[in-house]
Amino acid sequence: MTNSKNNQIFLSDNEKRDITKFLEANKPLPDKYRFLLFGDKNEVELVWNGKSNEVTNVVLPFQVIEQIDEPREGKEFGDGRGTLFDFSGKQVAGWTNKLIWGDNKLILSSLKNGPMRKEIEAQGGLKLIYIDPPFDVGADFSMDITIGDKEDGESFTKKPSVIEEVAFRDTWGNGVDSYVAMIYERLKLMHELLAENGSIYVHCGIQVNHYVRLAMEEIFGKNNLVSEIIWSYGTPSGGRASGTKLVKIHEYILHFAKNYDNRIENKIYLPYAEKYLKDWFKYTDENGRVYRQRIRGKSSDGKPIYERQYLDESPGEPASTVWKDIKQIYADPRAFKANQGDYSEILDYPTQKPESLIERIINASSNEGDLVADFFCGSGTTLAVAEKLGRKWIGSDLGKFGIHTSRKRMIGIQRELKKAGKDFRAFEILNVGRYERESFLDTNNDLRAEEKAKQAERKEKDFIKLILSAYKAEAVDSFVNVVGKKRDRLVAIGPINLPVSQKFIQEIVKELKEKNITKVDVLGFDYEMGLIFDEFVTQGMDIAFKIIPREVFDKRAVERGQVNFYDVAYIEAKPIVTGRGNMKELSIELADFSVFYNQDNGAVEEELKAGRSKVIIENGQVIKVTKDKDTELVSREVLTKKWSDWIDYWAVDYNFADRKEIIKVIENDKEKEVWTGDYIFDNEWQSFRTKKNRNLEFKSAPKELPKGDYKVAVKVVDIFGNDTTRVIDVKI
Repeated sequence: MTNSKNNQIFLSDNEKRDITKFLEANKPLPDKYRFLLFGDKNEVELVWNGKSNEVTNVVLPFQVIEQIDEPREGKEFGDGRGTLFDFSGKQVAGWTNKLIWGDNKLILSSLKNGPMRKEIEAQGGLKLIYIDPPFDVGADFSMDITIGDKEDGESFTKKPSVIEEVAFRDTWGNGVDSYVAMIYERLKLMHELLAENGSIYVHCGIQVNHYVRLAMEEIFGKNNLVSEIIWSYGTPSGGRASGTKLVKIHEYILHFAKNYDNRIENKIYLPYAEKYLKDWFKYTDENGRVYRQRIRGKSSDGKPIYERQYLDESPGEPASTVWKDIKQIYADPRAFKANQGDYSEILDYPTQKPESLIERIINASSNEGDLVADFFCGSGTTLAVAEKLGRKWIGSDLGKFGIHTSRKRMIGIQRELKKAGKDFRAFEILNVGRYERESFLDTNNDLRAEEKAKQAERKEKDFIKLILSAYKAEAVDSFVNVVGKKRDRLVAIGPINLPVSQKFIQEIVKELKEKNITKVDVLGFDYEMGLIFDEFVTQGMDIAFKIIPREVFDKRAVERGQVNFYDVAYIEAKPIVTGRGNMKELSIELADFSVFYNQDNGAVEEELKAGRSKVIIENGQVIKVTKDKDTELVSREVLTKKWSDWIDYWAVDYNFADRKEIIKVIENDKEKEVWTGDYIFDNEWQSFRTKKNRNLEFKSAPKELPKGDYKVAVKVVDIFGNDTTRVIDVKI
């Protein structure tokens, strides 16, 4: 029995026990307890299994791994200062734009709670966020990759990395419950990061629009809903018109303000329709100006008073909440022509949105010089438009390929702006460093905290046992960072859901040096961007870095010994020094590049149907396997005919040790700058493939340098978006 007196609540022992059980399990209270304890008003609320108001507050340092100050290409290097008659655009001083690779939950928490928050506030705060989170349970991180120098060359489908698959599972593993949990926590972090006059636009489809709107109403408040925009992106024709259902040609964009009455709101106008102009603007004055007549009252004798509205003074038609004038990227007829590479927006990136869509949003809810962000940035459309419109920006993505696509796109825009005489900003690529090691698999949320920790420990041990078995190594337990041994070499394994970091390898090296051991294999599903493998070799270590293949999760492949661990990529680069005197010129020639990937190379010949072909990756070669329609004979054609076919991008830092990596940390409630012991890759020259131009330069432009000893860093990004950096010593 429950009684209340003088605002006190009396609960029975059974009720207390039930409430305690729900709280300990971190589960939402049933309505009968919730409204008893916290009020009588039963408002509509979105509730899902495992709902929690707790939001991560972790603060991880941002590690700058690459800086692009000024775009340089071609044969001439130049000094970037220009001349009296140099009318090219210049780099804008101050804020450096940021492209961040990693889990956006950790990124958002570190932005909100860490030292970079002060930098954001110094720019006036974050004025606008646009996000296009995944909203299709059938989607994944797969994408098509073009091979070689030809625009219409062969392509293959890159499958998601294990880390990307883990993220996909976390988003959709428990259906809508896990999706809403994922987006809810991130939206709460974004709400707290937004400036008081800021806005957020969330792009979503019919699958999740209703859930996301309820979550946003709870976080931002119902009164801060500005509009629900319907983007009608196409026509009910073509393939989408097949079937009996009504044809879906729209998606939703939810616009909420941090504070409705204090938001930035610039009215958007669209060009008048031709029919509207014909019907209304049908008069021309003596100077040839077109106008319409508007009645503005009546005269004393009852006749209408007309006022002229000139067309050249009219802003246009006010934009509504239904946007029909902006079509999908591939709705443009040019997208299906052979020369579609000339259509600069098409990047063959899944879910890519048109720049005109983002341009309207940025113009509506921000002003020039404002800071905008996209935490699911994908191919970088938001960042590209922000740069063109004179906004500062922050972008992040979980996928390496997305970060790499955005990097190339932003360098391309820097080049365009510079040639057009318009200013641009430098940008940097960052990792979220020093990750806390998390459990590699989900634990049962119904368990108590202590039991969850034990389950996570068991699953991690199972994971290590699985990898060691596939690698044909035996377990050892006398080390902190090493878990196995294979013949005369020790074995260390990185986590499943995070890349192998510089810090993790440094800890391995430190431990083994203390024990006078030099031989070790490091196994990882992925490696941190910008990680320099040569550094550890020069420390007297015989250390091999290997990729854990996806096949380790195939029990039959492990039992049959068909799992092949392959080495990370290898770079060969040659320095070319010319000139006389104290000042000489240094160029770098890229001479070789090797990778050792495998994908889909199992029983492909047996499974392939007659008359079909499939592109696979086998021991570092992309191979097209074809089964003849009549004879069923299988033929194999190697598509990567030369080592350069694997390269998508490469860049040079002529003096790598010149720029130390400094991070800001908070100690004893005080902010301080600390050198990490590492250096930042200063991207001084680069060459990369685009959809329009597939060619690469293999010799960098010469840079004039004084005599001395230099460490030159050469970075290569392969067609998968994975980067490898090699540092070579050069004496001038």
